[in-house]
Amino acid sequence: MTTDTTSTAGPPATARVVDRAQYGLAAFLVVVGGCVLLDARGLHRGFADQPVQPYAVPYVVGTVVVILGLALAFATWRGDVPQAEEGEDVDLTQSSDWLTVAKLVGVFVLNLLVVNRLGWAISGALLFAGAAWALGSRTWIKDLAIGAALSLITWYGFYVGLGLPIPPGVLDGVL
Repeated sequence: MTTDTTSTAGPPATARVVDRAQYGLAAFLVVVGGCVLLDARGLHRGFADQPVQPYAVPYVVGTVVVILGLALAFATWRGDVPQAEEGEDVDLTQSSDWLTVAKLVGVFVLNLLVVNRLGWAISGALLFAGAAWALGSRTWIKDLAIGAALSLITWYGFYVGLGLPIPPGVLDGVL
């Protein structure tokens, strides 16, 4: 006589995990998309010879964002949960380095205070060098040189290339 040791019951029931943060993100996306759609109503028609009018883009973007928010809410309702970060290059057992965060906040606040006086070309270089210092770099000369190059490239890119005025500060007339 043989005995059957297999069970006819299904797999063990697992508790359904609901990630409420995903619902919050979905609601945020729907609100942002709705605001974009609402704000797009105030745009006026462009030139008649344009096949796609300028007001069409915010309608498309707003609609896509609302649809993504609704899709995220539906996926969350179905039970989809994002894969947890394994932290391959981050030690998840350590707490946050609040001193580094404070240094970065200080560098950004300093940049806000001096950008109009010194201008973007100088304050951008200081911003890059200060952020690099806060994140652990100890090569001041190299950081200032890279920051100066990047800030000059962005200044000329915005001011000359795009026609957007960025404060030249003390370098007014030089740049």
